[in-house]
Amino acid sequence: MRYVLTGGEVNDVTQAERQLRGRAIVGDRAYDSDALLASIAAQGMTAVVSSRRNRKVQRPLDAEACAQRNVIERLFGRLKAFRRVATRYEETASSYDAVVALASALVVLSGWSA
Repeated sequence: MRYVLTGGEVNDVTQAERQLRGRAIVGDRAYDSDALLASIAAQGMTAVVSSRRNRKVQRPLDAEACAQRNVIERLFGRLKAFRRVATRYEETASSYDAVVALASALVVLSGWSA
């Protein structure tokens, strides 16, 4: 798992291009950006991203692949069950990074699976 810490006011799509790996990118409507979708296509990957409601031409969506996003959403839910992850009490990025890594390890060691 890879992640990037950003300020709370930073939109996720601004960091998405740095995280592109694999054959397909699965994301919600927040990642429906022409620039990001073009970058994904240029790298030969498939974008499984829901179209925003205000998009004039809605893109077709692979519903089965989109359903796999649920696994990622459930992982975030498990991580947010750790109060220190959800509220970010730590004052430094490195301390918060360590808390996220520890919480992730605990989730994996608990036997959680997709």
